[in-house]
Amino acid sequence: MEQQKMAQAHEEVEDMQHGPFPVEHLQASGIASLDIKKLKDAGLCTVESVAYSPRKDLLQIKGISEAKVDKIVEAGICFSPFVFLASQLHAQRLEIIQITSGSRELDKILEGGLETGSITEIYGEFRSGKTQLCHTLCVTCQVRAHFCSLH
Repeated sequence: MEQQKMAQAHEEVEDMQHGPFPVEHLQASGIASLDIKKLKDAGLCTVESVAYSPRKDLLQIKGISEAKVDKIVEAGICFSPFVFLASQLHAQRLEIIQITSGSRELDKILEGGLETGSITEIYGEFRSGKTQLCHTLCVTCQVRAHFCSLH
C-alpha cells in the first residue's frame, strides 16, 4: 500500500515537471490571482496556452493592460521550456554553415549543401557513392577549418 502511494507521488512529480502546467503556476512569477482568473475565463487554462497565444488576443481580454500582457507572456515563456522566440530561432539559423558536397547538382537539390548541427542520412544501392560522398565531406570540412584558421 505504501509503495503504491510512493509510486503515485512520484508520478505526480513527473507530471508537474513534464505535463501541461495549470495557469495558476503563473502566480509564482508575480501574476495576480485576479489576472489569472481573467485568463481562465478567456479559456486559457494552461501556461502553454498563454505562452502560445498571440499578444493581440491577450490584449482583448478585459481588464488586462499592455504592461500586464508583457509580464504574463514573459512569465509564460520563462515557465515553459518548449516556448522560444522567433528571434532566438533566427539567431540559431544564422550560425548554421552550409557544407558543399562537392557536386553542384547535389548542392542544388540540398538547397546549398549539408547543414552543420543536423543529421543527414545518406542511403542508396551498393556502389552508388555513399562512402565517396562521406569522404568528400570529411575533406571539405578539414580544408575549410584549416583555411579559416589561417585567416
